[in-house]
Amino acid sequence: MSKNPEKKQGSWLTRSLNAIERVGNALPHPVTLFAIFALAVVIISAVCAALGVSATGNLVSGGELKETTVTAVSLLTKEGLAYIFTSAVNNFTTYAPLGMVLVAMLGVGVAEKSGMIDTLLKNVVKSTPKKLLTPMIVFLGVMSNIASDAGYVILIPLGAMMFHACGRHPIAGLAAAFAGVSGGFSANLLVGTLDPLLGGITQAAVDILDPAYEVQIMGNYIFMCASTFLITLLGTIITDKIVEPRLGKFEGTVDGESDHSLTTVTDIQRKGLRNAGIAALVFVGIIVAMCIPADSFFRNDKGELLGSTPLINSLIVLIAMLFFIPAVAYGKTVGKFKSDKDIAGAMSASMADMGSFLALAFVSAQFINYFSYTKLGTIIALSGASFLKSINIGLIPLMVIFVLFSAFMNLFMGSASAKWNILAPVFVPMFMLLGYSPELCQLAYRVGDSCTNIITPLMTYYAVIIIFAQKYDKKAGIGTITATMLPYSIAFLVSWTVMLIIWLTIGLPIGINTPLFYPA
Repeated sequence: MSKNPEKKQGSWLTRSLNAIERVGNALPHPVTLFAIFALAVVIISAVCAALGVSATGNLVSGGELKETTVTAVSLLTKEGLAYIFTSAVNNFTTYAPLGMVLVAMLGVGVAEKSGMIDTLLKNVVKSTPKKLLTPMIVFLGVMSNIASDAGYVILIPLGAMMFHACGRHPIAGLAAAFAGVSGGFSANLLVGTLDPLLGGITQAAVDILDPAYEVQIMGNYIFMCASTFLITLLGTIITDKIVEPRLGKFEGTVDGESDHSLTTVTDIQRKGLRNAGIAALVFVGIIVAMCIPADSFFRNDKGELLGSTPLINSLIVLIAMLFFIPAVAYGKTVGKFKSDKDIAGAMSASMADMGSFLALAFVSAQFINYFSYTKLGTIIALSGASFLKSINIGLIPLMVIFVLFSAFMNLFMGSASAKWNILAPVFVPMFMLLGYSPELCQLAYRVGDSCTNIITPLMTYYAVIIIFAQKYDKKAGIGTITATMLPYSIAFLVSWTVMLIIWLTIGLPIGINTPLFYPA
């Protein structure tokens, strides 16, 4: 059980964040709170449907642009009530984080129960300079989006463990990883799955004005590469100068973990790590060998390994195996696992630890799906887009407002592609008519969309982050996460927008073979 002292009082910022946390955590338990959110959506949907609330706009569907009127759908009708009861199980089982978290924990949990992670972290503490720990975690978080959502279920809890191993506050490590994984979701040094996804939607919007124009998949690559370093720098400064000092000193131990900073690595543990490393290298070598053939089952029909491919879609399973196989080798070496029964017991124990997550996942899944079913988020987005289109301001003010609007919309619609399906048909042609490329419009959207991921309960993995935090602070709730992540969100939004304006003013290229102006 953690013994966490009161948060330090100090500057107005610290006092403000402490107040936000107190108010947020004074609310009911997260499970109850998400249930209340779901009930509120039911009531609001009925009111909006009765009032005939609707919005009209161009939406991209199946690669085609169609003018569509979206009307609020009530959950207090015969059909709506039937949906509530008949979809409950499906909402839960199709909840995006559910399968990913449970599969990942089959590997990570066994690695933790075997003692391998504990020993590995002690080695990391010895070999990593203290000043480099925070930037390393933030940077790895940003880079993790190449593996889609894997960073949420792997890197964020590891960030907390690494900080704890160093004698630092684990929630600060969780926050640093969360800031990189989610707040810096659009940035990367590599082309991830988000680039072709958003590019396809942008192309459909471009076809409204110029079907001959081809949107570049790497149209945001140069700017996003530079953004990786900006997010890493900001994430490091916010963690070390604001978040961790506010949290104060973490005292006590965590259930199932030893005090890493006061223990040493024994000879048998070193041997276990060596055998685990050999097992990991063999496994990685086999996977690489499987990827080499041109007709490998890990490649798609075009022969690609990256993008929408079996390899990328298998990453969670592969990562789970990358933890599980070395953990078994380690456990066998140190005597933790004497038979398959011990290994199965470790798997069962790791699943038992996920009970709180399962309860929260059920109500969170209902809330998110109710919001989607009622069309409330779509109506808000269409109405806001229509307003922005109607005002006549210059490009730079429009750019700033569009970034802020995208960030605001992200509070109500967690899916980046769903929001872009709504906004692209409005703003891409607008930017083109002003003489700026579609890729620039897409870039502005990505900046705004990333920054508020870390403070909205509608972000799919928000409930997962709360559960990770509760391992170190049993009282952690929405207030804890919101107050901790708010400085990152504000810093990312302001600095990233300023960087975009400077980039635009200087006229630097934003991507590979991508014009800043339209037509090129």
